[in-house]
Amino acid sequence: MQPTIHIGVIGCGYWGPNHLRIFAQLKECQVVGLADSKPERLASLAERFPQVRGYLDYRELLADPRLDAVVIATPTRSHAVVVEDALRAGKHVLCEKPLCLDPLEGESLVALARNQGLILMVGHIFLFNAGILKVKELINSGEIGHVRYLAAVRTNLGPVRSDVNAAFDLASHDIAVFNWLLDAEPIEVCAMGAAFLQPGIEDVAIITLRYPGNRLASIQCSWLDPRKVRLLTVVGSQKMITWDDLALANPVAIYEKSVTAEPEVKDYAEFLKLSIVDGDVRLPRIPADEPLKVQALSFLRAMAQGRVERAGGEFGVGVVRVLQQIEQSLATGDPHAPAATRARHPHPPSPIPA
Repeated sequence: MQPTIHIGVIGCGYWGPNHLRIFAQLKECQVVGLADSKPERLASLAERFPQVRGYLDYRELLADPRLDAVVIATPTRSHAVVVEDALRAGKHVLCEKPLCLDPLEGESLVALARNQGLILMVGHIFLFNAGILKVKELINSGEIGHVRYLAAVRTNLGPVRSDVNAAFDLASHDIAVFNWLLDAEPIEVCAMGAAFLQPGIEDVAIITLRYPGNRLASIQCSWLDPRKVRLLTVVGSQKMITWDDLALANPVAIYEKSVTAEPEVKDYAEFLKLSIVDGDVRLPRIPADEPLKVQALSFLRAMAQGRVERAGGEFGVGVVRVLQQIEQSLATGDPHAPAATRARHPHPPSPIPA
């Protein structure tokens, strides 16, 4: 029988209580502590989970000798410091996305986890979504042919954040999905955005990515849209796929549609002969598993096996690299601007989880 894993949650704002709820349900682990700088949050959770001790200083939680691992759900600007503190305290870490603001910080955290023999995993939740898993299966099987392009739309009216822009908050999901589906990072990044509510913090961004193999991808993300949309389209040379996270009954649709072109030479000119296939739409059955629970179980397995199966630290750093390029492009209009020119989200001297 495997020993019980003792878990702590650092940061009890939006995602922290969701992690608490999930881990409290799992028989393989026990949540022993919560940390947040706001007493009212701890008091509220104490009513629902009286057996879990609350801490105003997360470092006191890390000092608990029973603790094996922590979930970090603090504001993004504090991730690097809190993750480092947790790893140096000898705790396995599941950190909410994105891992940090700077890829160099991320690489340092990955190296620290490796040297400490600890698991570092990033909460790229959509890599544990059953619909996205199906899309990955269809791509890997070759059923849709060569991937030509991907397009993602992620919009809603809020919630508006003040620590990072809409790209860091929203597009990070789609970048993680694209990188995972294609098993690659983009070789070119270009972005445009606008800040309407807070100076210097873009509420809307439109991003274009080029991946190896001449595969194009686009992302539209916004906090200022009247409709909540979570939509992904994958266009292959043989078939096409859509994933709609809000279509709970049938989130994935496979379209028997394709277009091929062959040159047809005439006497005086060369024309393209288009062959269009417009067939049926298939709706595969998708399990209704809660992605956050699937992610939590994956984290527990990673600790037991000593390796991360999906969304490990190195993968998380790859997402941050793309986000940094987006930041460069938003600020300068140049997708190839040197990273040293960017300092849009400086780290506070002593980040405190809130």
